[in-house]
Amino acid sequence: MPGWIPEAVRSTRWTLSFRHVLVLLAVLVVGLGWGVWAVVRAQPSPISDARPPTLTTGSPVTQPTAPGATGKPPTGTVVIHVAGKVRRPGLVRAPTGSRVADILTLAGGPLRGVDLSSVNLARQVTDGEQILVGLPNAPTAPASSPGAAPAAGVPVNLNTATVPQLDALPGVGPVLAQRILDYRTENGLFSSVDQLQEVPGVGPKKFDSLKPHVRI
Repeated sequence: MPGWIPEAVRSTRWTLSFRHVLVLLAVLVVGLGWGVWAVVRAQPSPISDARPPTLTTGSPVTQPTAPGATGKPPTGTVVIHVAGKVRRPGLVRAPTGSRVADILTLAGGPLRGVDLSSVNLARQVTDGEQILVGLPNAPTAPASSPGAAPAAGVPVNLNTATVPQLDALPGVGPVLAQRILDYRTENGLFSSVDQLQEVPGVGPKKFDSLKPHVRI
């Protein structure tokens, strides 16, 4: 032992009892536990994930459909006779539900300087009707049922009649009805019923049978 330790202490025989061993072990365990706790405490705390939780979405909500609304465009085709001051007068085929403005576009559009203030461009057209553009005193075809056959005993207006209306006259078939419309397109409105005799295929007998059934 070192010389600074007293002789009495150096000569003393040290013995450890079982109790002393337990005390030493307890001290060691406490010291070891404190050391581990100090090391763990000194480490930085992990940063928690701050992202918001992911929301699970279900099936998309279906908007209710209005009754009768199918979302499908109308199908079918209408045939319209365009006459007057347009670039391509004659028969025009267009989808069902088209408007007067659409028909004029298909006919090449009106000629320059034509006044369209008397033409309802927003009106929906129906099959077999006629649209007159820029003609003086051009009558307007009825919007209710253009192309319908005339009532019995009612003369047909030569300036507004359609092919089905002329075809319904006695002795007039679809070919002659189309000739009458072509004549009106090329020469303008009829100024008198007698002018009907200038249409190819309308002879004196045919004219006499048609005269009571037509007017201007």
